[in-house]
Amino acid sequence: MNKEIIFNDLGLIDYQDAWDFQESLFQETITQKGHPDKPQTSNFLLFCEHPHVYTLGKSGSENNLLINNQALAEKGVSFFRTNRGGDITYHGPGQIVGYPILDLENFKLGIRKYIWLLEESIIALLRDFGISASRLDGASGVWLDADQPGKVRKICAIGVRSSRYVTMHGFAFNINTKLEYYNYINPCGFTERGVTSLEKELGSKQDIEKVKIQLKAHLLRLLKNH
Repeated sequence: MNKEIIFNDLGLIDYQDAWDFQESLFQETITQKGHPDKPQTSNFLLFCEHPHVYTLGKSGSENNLLINNQALAEKGVSFFRTNRGGDITYHGPGQIVGYPILDLENFKLGIRKYIWLLEESIIALLRDFGISASRLDGASGVWLDADQPGKVRKICAIGVRSSRYVTMHGFAFNINTKLEYYNYINPCGFTERGVTSLEKELGSKQDIEKVKIQLKAHLLRLLKNH
């Protein structure tokens, strides 16, 4: 069982380019699993930021995109239908997007526990900043004030794809994100729940590179030692 994880920060990268890179690692890992001469598979963790883009999960509704193609073009926002789970979300500068391409069998994980660990890494990171976060029944991701219907807000969205226990796609964690872009969608299909960022919660712009270091440490710790 190989628990080593190869980390790569791709920086600011177009969504399609990151998706293509993910897909190549994903397919390579699946092929490795089926090769008798290469029983040990590799694991990868990619961090990046994207230019403004809305992505729709395979079970999502395009009705949750609230503007037309002309408005998208005017605002400089791309739109992609993806093969991950979940509904619609936004990616943009100031957001840490994480794409773990892992063979979950290396970590003795099922998909539900894996998603739980992704959420737990964000919850642990937020605890470092004095922010109490949790899960919300019936919804993936990480939420603040989940027990207060009028105040509940999402700070991290999660949507993954898996095949033969190999994962791709992942999470989008709002750090210094321009939250006005969420006004043009029903985030994750919800109409009555808000969205927030680390910057908004703390009242000042955050050093995203330092946050990446802390988040990477939490992720690797939880995945290797769960």
